[in-house]
Amino acid sequence: MFEQAKKALATYKRGDPIAVLGMSGVGKTRIASLLRREARWFHYSVDYRIGTRYMDEAIVDNFKREAMKTPLLRDLLLSDSIYISSNITFDNLDPLSTYLGKPGDPTKGGIAFDDYVRRQRQHREAETRAMNDTGAFIEKARAIYGYEHFIADTSGSICEVVDAEDPSDPVLTALSGCCLIVYIEGDAAHADALKARFDKAPKPMYYNEDFLRGVWADYRKETGLAEADVDPDAFIRWGFARLIDWRFPRYKAIADNWGVTISARALEKAQDPEAFLALVDDAVKARS
Repeated sequence: MFEQAKKALATYKRGDPIAVLGMSGVGKTRIASLLRREARWFHYSVDYRIGTRYMDEAIVDNFKREAMKTPLLRDLLLSDSIYISSNITFDNLDPLSTYLGKPGDPTKGGIAFDDYVRRQRQHREAETRAMNDTGAFIEKARAIYGYEHFIADTSGSICEVVDAEDPSDPVLTALSGCCLIVYIEGDAAHADALKARFDKAPKPMYYNEDFLRGVWADYRKETGLAEADVDPDAFIRWGFARLIDWRFPRYKAIADNWGVTISARALEKAQDPEAFLALVDDAVKARS
């Protein structure tokens, strides 16, 4: 464990700020919402911050671009007769994922791969900035709203925007300086369930660019398809299964070098704030 993380571990006491990390579906938002509702913790959603602060304009501009293709809506927009906005919530991030899009055949809702990469880069910058806002929001929560406790609900792609093996990684250094980093570790069954859920309803998401370019090239080579002929949903289904395996060791490296680990199975049994905080206490003791 790096020195920065050791300091956070040594000084941690129950009630201090926590940042929960883990793949989609392991329970990050559930436990953060539970703490907000039942124990008055401030819930900082990184995905919500990305969508409402750093990518809101791009999301809304995309809505307007689509609306301009419809004569009625075009006229109303040009005369300032209608207002278009994004309605992102903690539980509904569809406007953000829709903006990210899927590469491939435009007749099936796909976008050009270069446009897809450009939007992915926007997300990377937005996620980095949103993560770096964590410390400021801890102070805002206390000074403005009177919250004594704080939990950061991080994006499932945090492992893509940090280097867990770098003891001076700026995002992890800042995060561990203000929060105890808690990795929620899923098992093989969680991974299989996540893949099955994604297969039924594939949704756009953020990928590390090197990984993305690699799976895009591999998929096109395997299928022999031109860029404009790729079925967007088929591609992201194919890539997502590989993404799970790609992310697991990166999350584990964050936990090993920067924080503590609790199992998703144990978290499933935590039905109240006390049970969750007891799991964190145990993880801290085990690591110490």
